[in-house]
Amino acid sequence: MGAKWEPYMRAALVEAQIAMDVSSDVPVGAVIVDAAGEIIARGRNEKELSGDPTAHAEIVAIREASSLLRDWRLEGMTLVVTLEPCVMCAGAIQAARLQRVVFGAWDEKVGASGSLYDLVRDKRLGSEIEVIPGVLEAEASSQLKDFFQRRR
Repeated sequence: MGAKWEPYMRAALVEAQIAMDVSSDVPVGAVIVDAAGEIIARGRNEKELSGDPTAHAEIVAIREASSLLRDWRLEGMTLVVTLEPCVMCAGAIQAARLQRVVFGAWDEKVGASGSLYDLVRDKRLGSEIEVIPGVLEAEASSQLKDFFQRRR
């Protein structure tokens, strides 16, 4: 099942690399894919670039997709992101009514899509969102590890 999402994860990995290269942001990238399989929005961490603590890759991509569609409802769409979404992003994913989340690396510190928390799939919050973890996990994890090793 994960192989289907690899081309989209590769696009998200490119966004993550841009975040690191352009603004020294933590390399996390995201894309939103519509039901036809087209990437309609891209996002990357922009916290350092914008000075905005909410500028996570997922939020940036959700904002771009909503603006493009002129609708906050992203039903039937998939968010592909290089790192497991945090609590804030899990809430935004629920609010946007995304159908599915595909992620690469697990985030054992603040992950909210199956590791530390599982808010994305928490039915008490509304939508039933499918989660597909570990797509190109080695590449996504390596990108993050390399970034943090260089910063130390």
